[in-house]
Amino acid sequence: MPQKRYLFTPGPTPVPPQVLAVMGEPVVHHRGPDFKLEYEQCLARLKEVCRTEHDVLLLTASGTGAFESAVANLTVPGEKALVVSSGNFGERWAALVAAYGADLVHVRLPWGDAPEPDDLRPHLDGAKVVYLVHSETSTGVVADLEPLAAAAKEAGAIVVVDAVSSLGAVQLETDAWGIDVVVSGSQKALMAPPGLGIVTVSPAALAATGSSPRFYFDWRRTLEGQAKLDAPFTPAVSIVRALNVALGMILDEGLEAAFARHVRLGRACRQGIKAMGLELASPDDDRAAVVTTVRAPEGLDVKAFLLDLRDRLGVQLIGGQGEWSGAVFRIGHIGYFDLFDITTALAAVEDGLVAAGVEIERGAAVTAALRAFELPTPA
Repeated sequence: MPQKRYLFTPGPTPVPPQVLAVMGEPVVHHRGPDFKLEYEQCLARLKEVCRTEHDVLLLTASGTGAFESAVANLTVPGEKALVVSSGNFGERWAALVAAYGADLVHVRLPWGDAPEPDDLRPHLDGAKVVYLVHSETSTGVVADLEPLAAAAKEAGAIVVVDAVSSLGAVQLETDAWGIDVVVSGSQKALMAPPGLGIVTVSPAALAATGSSPRFYFDWRRTLEGQAKLDAPFTPAVSIVRALNVALGMILDEGLEAAFARHVRLGRACRQGIKAMGLELASPDDDRAAVVTTVRAPEGLDVKAFLLDLRDRLGVQLIGGQGEWSGAVFRIGHIGYFDLFDITTALAAVEDGLVAAGVEIERGAAVTAALRAFELPTPA
C-alpha cells in the first residue's frame, strides 16, 4: 500500500489539518465550561449552515441515526407516510418507515431519475409525513428540492429531507423552502470525522411528534439538554470540537462560495471523465456537484479496478450500491477538495483503466478538467 493516501469517496471525506489537530487535543469534560462554549458556538454555526432559525439537534450517531430519529419521532403506527426513492438512500427511508409501523406509500422511481412534484402529487392525500432525498449519493442525482417540498407542504404534510451529503455542498434553504426536518452527518461536506448526526426541527415537526417508542433519539430530550448546553447523553466531545472548527472554515469561506466551488469541482470531474471517452451515470448538470458516477466500461471488473487504485496508487474511489453494484464507480468531491484533488483522481482513473486493458485517450482528462474549472459559475 502506498504511504500517501487519497480519499475520493462521497463519505467519509478528507478532514482538514486544522480539524484533525483539534481531535489530537486532550479530551475535555462535556459538562465543563470550556466545552460548553464550543458546544454553544457549534450549535449556532449549524443554524447558519442549515439556514434555519429553528433548533438544530446534534446527536452522537451516524447519519442513519439522524434518519432514524426523524422516523422515530414523527411516526404514529398506521398513519400514512410517503417515501419517494430513486436510489439506495431513498430505499433506506422506506425501510425505516416500514420498521416503525407507518402505513408506507413508497413511490419507487428508476435509479438515476430525479423526482418531480408530479411524482408526489397523486400520493399525497392523507400523508402525514413526506420523506425526500436531496443528494442521492448512490447515483449522483441532486434533486430540485424546492418544488418537491412545496408540493408536500401544499398537501399539509411534514417534509423531511435527507441532506447527509448535500448540506454545505449545494444550496439548501431549510426555512425558505418550508422544510420541516433536515437530517445530515458530520462526515461529508461538513469536513469532520464520522460520528455526529444533525437534525433540524421546525415547530410544526415538533408539534407533530408521534407515539412510537424512543429514548436516545427523543427530540424533546435533546432539545431540553441543548437549551441548557447540557447534552442529555455524553456527546462525542472531540468530534463536536472538530465539527465546530470545520463549520468555522465553511462560514469563513462563505456558503455561496462553497456552493460555487462544488459546482466547479463537479463540472471539472465530469468533463475529465467524458474526455476519456467514458459515460456518465450521474446527470451532466451543475446540480450534480456532490459525486460523479461513471458507468464501467464493458468488461471492466470494477471491484478489481478499485482495489488496484487503492493498493497501487493509494487512491480510494468507491463502487456502486444496490442494483448498480458492479456497474459503476463513483468519485466524491464534497468538502475539503480543490481542483488538484480532482486532477489527481482523474489521473488515477486513467492509469487504472490502462492497467486493466481499457482503451482510452491518455492525457485528455486533466486538460479537460482544468478548462472546465476555469468556467465561471452561474450568477
